[in-house]
Amino acid sequence: MPFAAWSPFSEVANTEWFSLQKGAARNQLSQPGCALKPHDLTDDIHDFADTAALIKQLDLVISVDTSVAHLAGALGKPVWVFLPASYDWRWMLDRDDSPWYSGMRLFKQTTLGDWAEPVARAKAALMGNEP
Repeated sequence: MPFAAWSPFSEVANTEWFSLQKGAARNQLSQPGCALKPHDLTDDIHDFADTAALIKQLDLVISVDTSVAHLAGALGKPVWVFLPASYDWRWMLDRDDSPWYSGMRLFKQTTLGDWAEPVARAKAALMGNEP
């Protein structure tokens, strides 16, 4: 999921965004094209225990299917996960929740490569404007 796809979240009032993204993908934070400007916490992350400690301080984790999403789920944190249209078996068909993590909500692509639609659904949910 390209970082620019997260831009609509910049329009959500009264929110602060934090990035836990490590590795090469962290470089996306400084690239133009995304209106969302999260606080980069990665300098404070030295191991997975640091990641867990930071997650515990957040109200909600929004992620793609990564170890951060699974850790948030295992910690019992509310976590929303974006999944591509071709997701794997563990996310099951016709569900927007997970039997593995009670606080997890899934936002699946309905069209391969189109992140605008699941992002719009998540943004509406975050703003309390779900249909």
